[in-house]
Amino acid sequence: MSNLFKIRAEISPRMRLALAFLSWGLIVAAWVVLTHWDILPPFALPRPAGVIQAFGRLWVDYNLLGNVLQSWWRIAQAFFWCACIAIPLGVLMASFPWLHHLVNPVAAPMRSMPITAFLPAFIALFGMEETMKVAFLWFGMFFYLLAVVVEEADRVDDSLVETAYTLGAKRHQVLWLIFRASFPGIFGSFRILYDIGWTYVILAEMVNARRGVGYMVEAARKVLDFERVYAGIIAIGFAAFLFRYLLTFLERRLFPWRQVTRTATEHLAAVGAGATAKGSRQ
Repeated sequence: MSNLFKIRAEISPRMRLALAFLSWGLIVAAWVVLTHWDILPPFALPRPAGVIQAFGRLWVDYNLLGNVLQSWWRIAQAFFWCACIAIPLGVLMASFPWLHHLVNPVAAPMRSMPITAFLPAFIALFGMEETMKVAFLWFGMFFYLLAVVVEEADRVDDSLVETAYTLGAKRHQVLWLIFRASFPGIFGSFRILYDIGWTYVILAEMVNARRGVGYMVEAARKVLDFERVYAGIIAIGFAAFLFRYLLTFLERRLFPWRQVTRTATEHLAAVGAGATAKGSRQ
């Protein structure tokens, strides 16, 4: 128990699981208390039992699985085109400073602007069908991924590039080397990129959509079925967490050395801290 208040102390997997259950348990307990004593009106916060029943209605009557897959497919399309453009462009920007100074003055402000402000423009440009939704999601993810690619490519050691040139590598081979060296870090950012996609897909699907989780939640809101609204929100969170876990699993299988490096770094830090403490006692 004393380790809980030790700075940067290691937490066992069992303790992590217990803390996770505790945090969600506290949220559910607060939810039960707020609804049982009618502290909040039912329209603002429905009872947990009603939300659980709404899950059944979503699955049977509103094709929950189909709507989740439709939203995932829209995110996947936007993600694919985002990766196809942002990754090569980011590697080139990190390799050629003139290109970085040409593109970054436009890309940097876009990361700070609220994407919701662009929704009317995308409706005017692409209409209100599937093209608009995918383009809107692409726009929301592109500038974030571009910044990550540039940063990861910049981290590639110059000595690696100089060694490649010394061994007779051509320019395109050096660019391929920079991409391969930076790709594990880029892949690690895909989890956050998918989180961004799940955030924006709800907004995109509220515009003239006939399928998707955003449409499902908006349709429930229009008829004031807030039990179904909250059930849809929980379903969205679960689906996003599931796909995030899948990307984490793939990262561990594709790049196991990244996990080893992190563990070794943490071990060396712990050894160094112990040696410092021992020295101070002496």
